[in-house]
Amino acid sequence: MVFKLKNNDDIFLYEEPVLKFKKLENTGIVKHCFTTRLGGVSTGIYESMNLGPRLDDDLKNVKENYRRVGNILGVGVETMVLSKQTHTTNVRVITKEDAGNGTVRENTFTDVDGMVTNEKNITLSTHFADCVPLFFVDPVHKAIGLSHSGWRGTVNRMGRCTIEKMISEYGTDPKDLVCAIGPSICKDCYEVGEELYHSFKESFGGRTDELFEKKENSKYMLDLWRANEIVLIDAGVKEENIATTNICTCCNSKLLFSHRASKGKRGLLGAFLALK
Repeated sequence: MVFKLKNNDDIFLYEEPVLKFKKLENTGIVKHCFTTRLGGVSTGIYESMNLGPRLDDDLKNVKENYRRVGNILGVGVETMVLSKQTHTTNVRVITKEDAGNGTVRENTFTDVDGMVTNEKNITLSTHFADCVPLFFVDPVHKAIGLSHSGWRGTVNRMGRCTIEKMISEYGTDPKDLVCAIGPSICKDCYEVGEELYHSFKESFGGRTDELFEKKENSKYMLDLWRANEIVLIDAGVKEENIATTNICTCCNSKLLFSHRASKGKRGLLGAFLALK
């Protein structure tokens, strides 16, 4: 399997069909992964590891896919807690009462794009097909966070919102956090209009030019990876504690689901994070 990697010291691929960050693994306190399209049982446009229970895939196949990811991580589906993403910056505190939400019972959440917890036997799970997965590990207070950040989440600084929730709930010091920015659409593939440029300018001010490259057709190419790095650094995370992938979902659409590459005909990838 060939991916376009920024740095083999930052991210690596196990024999199982998932990606993991060394920085997160090296904390010694979490299990985590980001799935590929491989290793599941779904068919057609969802082939094969589709993790989107709200899509028009056979729910039996989706449940089996979650079970397979659980086997890779060494967790049960009854520990998993699924988000219900609507491009908000809402971050929910997850407790043992939430275990199994979306896997062994109905997903009862509304507008939840980020989750944090300090409880064991809980596996956070968020879902992607070009948007940015954000992983947070606080090795001091033994707390974790996992968030979904598309362009709306990024312009509204979802990373900061997640960190603020960890500060208020667990006493997290941002300087202690180890973070990862996961596989998502890259700058070379993400063409946007002028309206989006102005939205980011309101949020990022003088640093907007770091994020955009203007094209002759009055469109722009947007770098969500750099934008989320800035968000995390501005929130107090040390730059050396951030692992940023160079794996583009759109460039690698045969191995990763991409909304843009497939024109919306696709499944969903999954990010998973749990305390050991």
